[in-house]
Amino acid sequence: MTVSLCLLTWNELEGCRHDIPLIDRSQFDEIYCIDGGSTDGTVAYLESQGIPVYPQTAKGLNQACKDGCSNCHSDAFVFFHPKGSIPVKDTYKFKAFFEQGYEFVVGSRMMKGSKNEEDGKLFKPRKWFVLALALTAKLLFQREGNTVWDSLHGFRGMTVSAFKSLHISDRSPSIDIEMVCRSYRLKIPRIEFPTQESCRLAGQTHFKAFATGKKLIAYILWEIGRNCP
Repeated sequence: MTVSLCLLTWNELEGCRHDIPLIDRSQFDEIYCIDGGSTDGTVAYLESQGIPVYPQTAKGLNQACKDGCSNCHSDAFVFFHPKGSIPVKDTYKFKAFFEQGYEFVVGSRMMKGSKNEEDGKLFKPRKWFVLALALTAKLLFQREGNTVWDSLHGFRGMTVSAFKSLHISDRSPSIDIEMVCRSYRLKIPRIEFPTQESCRLAGQTHFKAFATGKKLIAYILWEIGRNCP
């Protein structure tokens, strides 16, 4: 089983400067980046570190992930957003799960032993929405196998063959929940493991909560009536 690390970036220079030096490159058969149009020096920095950078072929997070699969030369890949918010060493854990036969692996902020950046706060709207979306997907589409409770964490990996079978839509930014729903419908072996999330080192999220939430709910309704399995 060969595994690639696919970095997904869009103006993440500070996060890259923090995370990239910590990566043990011997853990992966390939490391590359899909960039969404950075203007802050992210691309130049990654290239100076010997990491190939491929520009997205179209806008949207869904396309970034599809391009990540298209540029992968391994059996499986791990999507990693270098924001300084997830321990780099957790990227090494995916290969063991792939070798156990799982084809979809998620670094979860929602299970025992994990940490979400809202943990410790009384009001946790982001965490509650992620769990509500996960429960909705479970009730609508899951018929067997493990449940994915962190339905919106982009820190995840999949075999190339499984990802291609999903037929990911262009309804960006549905990619994270879409991978969950499609894995249920296609009965793809899946598993989560706990990871620890902290606040990003710099910049702001590219996905505003209310607008993104509406799009994700619209995706769920669309997936219900989708013609393919």
